[in-house]
Amino acid sequence: MQKPSDNPADPFKKALAEATKVMADDPDLAVTYSVDPAGQTAETIRLPQVSRRMTRDEVLLARGTADAYALRHKFHDPKVSARYMPQGQMAQDLYEAMETARIEAVGAQHMPGTAGNIDAKIGNEAMRKGYDQITQASDAPLAVAAGYLIRHLATGRDLPKGAQNVMELWQGFIEDHCGDTLEDLQTTLNDQQAFAKFARQLISDMGYGDQLGDDPDSLDDDQDDEAEEGSDDQDEPDSTGEDDSEGEEAEGTPEQSQEDSQDASQAQVSMDDQADAEMGEEAEMPEGEAPLEPPAPQPVSDADPDYRVFTTEFDEEIAAEDLAEPVELERLRAYLDQQLEPLKGAVSRLANKLQRRLQAQQNRSWEFDREEGILDAGRLARVVASPTTPLSFKVEKDTDFRDTVVTLLLDNSGSMRGRPISIAAICADVMARTLERCDVKVEILGFTTKAWKGGQSREKWLADGRVATPGRLNDLRHIVYKSADAPWRRTRPNLGLMMKEGLLKENIDGEALEWAHRRIAGRQEQRKILMVISDGAPVDDSTLSVNPANYLEKHLRDVIAMVEKRKAVELVAVGIGHDVTRYYERAVTITDVEQLAGAMTEQLASLFDSDPRKRARVMGTRRAS
Repeated sequence: MQKPSDNPADPFKKALAEATKVMADDPDLAVTYSVDPAGQTAETIRLPQVSRRMTRDEVLLARGTADAYALRHKFHDPKVSARYMPQGQMAQDLYEAMETARIEAVGAQHMPGTAGNIDAKIGNEAMRKGYDQITQASDAPLAVAAGYLIRHLATGRDLPKGAQNVMELWQGFIEDHCGDTLEDLQTTLNDQQAFAKFARQLISDMGYGDQLGDDPDSLDDDQDDEAEEGSDDQDEPDSTGEDDSEGEEAEGTPEQSQEDSQDASQAQVSMDDQADAEMGEEAEMPEGEAPLEPPAPQPVSDADPDYRVFTTEFDEEIAAEDLAEPVELERLRAYLDQQLEPLKGAVSRLANKLQRRLQAQQNRSWEFDREEGILDAGRLARVVASPTTPLSFKVEKDTDFRDTVVTLLLDNSGSMRGRPISIAAICADVMARTLERCDVKVEILGFTTKAWKGGQSREKWLADGRVATPGRLNDLRHIVYKSADAPWRRTRPNLGLMMKEGLLKENIDGEALEWAHRRIAGRQEQRKILMVISDGAPVDDSTLSVNPANYLEKHLRDVIAMVEKRKAVELVAVGIGHDVTRYYERAVTITDVEQLAGAMTEQLASLFDSDPRKRARVMGTRRAS
């Protein structure tokens, strides 16, 4: 006989699991509890663990999570969702957030009790991510705000504090761009397919139509039209069967005579050899199907659909450690350290200044008398004095900027050779180490080309007959020196690769910026910062020799405009001896490479400044200098 459990939370967990199955309308659904993040598959729901203490927050979070997943299981069809899913990352985030809001709103209509439980889940998530502390729309995720707004409009319920704050920061923008479309919300809620079309229209209204991809309904219409045309073609011979038979008898070719002897029923038409072959292929097609046109190629650039690339066959995205042996990387790193020994002290002092400014904003206070967390040693005396007194725990409050990722995108062009690339490398190294101490993740990327004068791409272009205005005509090389999740100590030697002879070649900034933006935009952190360090406008002799003179520069401007418009990533640039303020809205230009460390430090520090007015003042000062 099984021994009864002495865990007071078990009856609650069992009851919640059964209620979840009933709500999901699936008695075979498996419901489990885990300390791992909550999640859902087609057959399983994983809920957050409930401890023996069964605190109010634990219970509410478990109920809200269970209700949200059960409603998704019941009211969400993955096939419909996949059919209308956009292609771009930001559009996908918006689509998913709005579909989740639809599910929860429909659930609230059928089962009003779920609304309060899901409010608790949303409030917990908003508090955990610090949504209540955000003061600017650029710091708030647009996709999350759009989902909150759809839920608010569909249910009429106020949101928890942090969620309400995020929604209100973006509400004006969304309603200004999507006001007419939003009027159709209530009529589409209970029809997932209709809502999917509605969501795609909202995404287009907000300026992300280029990420939607092909309209699946248009593709279906094209298939139906082609099938009808094929059916009409097959019906035509029957209507003229007598005339064709007479013509066939008149010609009397040997091939037709042989065919008649094998199968007289098939000798109904008289055609040339090519038409016979086509009719034979159509006869083999299953009824109702027709050959499809190959899908139109997707644009190379989200920022400019007209931007062309002759071939991507020879491009590469490669880790720095794959471009040199470990021994060579260590040697190059030692050489880099030796070159910059006189500068390291100054850079380190600036890094310490940045760290102090960041740590000054950390909320170092503690929340005491919690039921779990770190044992409060300062209050053990009262437990000794009175053994019946429960243990006391404390929890440190999170920093406002802990959920942040920074990408440093370094120009690895030939014009950076020498002291500029050395200082850029050591500054990136020190910035990564400094920000890592403050729990800010850092990614370091570089961009160049594999060859001078076009490489294999140009050779292929010459062999193919020199197509006019082929677009970008060189082999890209995008280098990952340090991924955001890799610790600095493991990637430290990689930055020595910038000292490798022959690495630095041409610079195609627009595609590099779009690549870095895609990488950082796809991450889960709440705040994303992308810093570009470059010493000139994009230049590639092979591309510019066969395209308009401003071809690469125009694309760079288009990419910058896209990034700054979407506001999912904060973009900042440092130009070395080159005026990048004519490209970037937030930028600074330095005339001496020795100023790079100070410029990078001041730029990053200003981004983290808690006072927006002070941040704007610092940016304006740096721009003017």
